[in-house]
Amino acid sequence: HFKLVTEGFKPEPGEVYFGHENPKGELGFYIRSDGSAHPYRLHVRGPSFVNIFATDHMSRGHLISDLVTIIGSIDIVLGEVDR
Repeated sequence: HFKLVTEGFKPEPGEVYFGHENPKGELGFYIRSDGSAHPYRLHVRGPSFVNIFATDHMSRGHLISDLVTIIGSIDIVLGEVDR
């Protein structure tokens, strides 16, 4: 463990996407490596970012006053969306 922390982990060059089940939806990680100890690219896709796009479909045919209930039902975390 000490050697892994001090020297770092050097994965092979390539890319991978890993989706993980989360209580609010899928939490996704995209990592691209160039073979060094630090990732070349790292992107985290939060579930609230994806769920906010469903509000357009869910709110069609409803009143504007219903929008508060619709947004509250999918439990969006705006700090997660604002990345």
